Amino acid sequence: MTIFDDAMAAFDRDHLWHPYSAMRGGGGAAAVVAARGVHLELADGRQLVDGMSSWWAAIHGYNHPVLNEALQRQLAQMAHVMFGGLTHPAAVGLGRRLCALLPDGLDRIFFCDSGSVSVEVAVKMALQYWRAKGKPGKTRLLALRHAYHGDTFAAMSVCDPDAGMHRLFRGTLREQLFVRAPRCGGGCDIWAVAELERMLKEHARETAALILEPVVQGAGGMRIYNAAYLRHARELCERHGVLLIFDEIATGFGRTGRMFALEHAGVAPDILCIGKALTGGYMSLAATVAHGEISGTLDGGEPGVLMHGPTFMANPLACAVACASLDLLARGDWRARVAHIESRLAEELAPCRASTSTSMGVRDVRVKGAIGVVELEREVNVAALCRAFIEQGVWIRPFRNLIYLMPPYIIGDAELSQLTAAVRRAVAAPRGGL
Repeated sequence: MTIFDDAMAAFDRDHLWHPYSAMRGGGGAAAVVAARGVHLELADGRQLVDGMSSWWAAIHGYNHPVLNEALQRQLAQMAHVMFGGLTHPAAVGLGRRLCALLPDGLDRIFFCDSGSVSVEVAVKMALQYWRAKGKPGKTRLLALRHAYHGDTFAAMSVCDPDAGMHRLFRGTLREQLFVRAPRCGGGCDIWAVAELERMLKEHARETAALILEPVVQGAGGMRIYNAAYLRHARELCERHGVLLIFDEIATGFGRTGRMFALEHAGVAPDILCIGKALTGGYMSLAATVAHGEISGTLDGGEPGVLMHGPTFMANPLACAVACASLDLLARGDWRARVAHIESRLAEELAPCRASTSTSMGVRDVRVKGAIGVVELEREVNVAALCRAFIEQGVWIRPFRNLIYLMPPYIIGDAELSQLTAAVRRAVAAPRGGL
């Protein structure tokens, strides 16, 4: 059994910087020594039901024998080889699988390191495309309010500049254009479409692309909106000569009940960003997928190549486990599982709506696929709430005023009910509670 002793905990606390955390005063991170199925095992032996899928990526759960075997088989061949001037079977295999899953025409695949990097690559593609088309003035991007696209610089520039996590960097980021996002739930907002049309009409000459998260906006607020908006966005971008980029890093590979969220609208972007669940949560890998017209235009422009090349691009280990993950989806009943999770989340989180007069106050409860969100009236103490969830045997990490669940697709009813019960208890805490 793996040991995590007090010396390790002290070193972690004093030297390891965790995401969106202070080095000092963070209270320490819970030590995980093993993971299997939907459970995380802590150093003290406690078992937690994971409601986060390791930030939405571990869709098949942990320590899956098929994914383990794929890694071991690939490791016996080679762990890595540079992709510049070389290729390998795992990359070709993954490319073939993705082309079979994606809409016709989205078949030029650039493998990269992470979701944020895939957005960076998409931005570069858009900018180089218009330069190659003889329109170098089209250098700005249009994005939605409440957007979140990652933590690198081009990605940060298209996150919400006022309410988003990266407002600290205003003034150092490229100033982009923003339009109000459609409201959560209900039909397609006419005012949102009209505003998008106005912005595209006014700024088409300088706008390279519209980038958005289809159907579900993730870390910018876990907002779920009507898919009809995507059809209007597709038509308006074509009319005004602006590329359309879909960021499906969080929504891809079944999370919303479809393989990709774009399927809810029946439209395809010019450029697509995917990542997170691509490898089933095993390794960091993402891809930026473009229409052939994009790659063909770049090939004919200056300098005739896409100016990006990660060192670990198309890492064979990551590609091999991604192939195995997609094979699991192809052979399994994930659609039925996600539909069942959606039904249970809707039923078991619905009582939270009655907690309007408690310490937190509930503003909204919303569910889409294997995503369940309880939006509160005020921000929570994340560290304190995480500790309270651990005491109840679950791992749920809220942010700002949102308590949400994105469990692995393999989760059973008992484990899912354990998660939803913990959420209900949290939001029903009396005033003066968490």
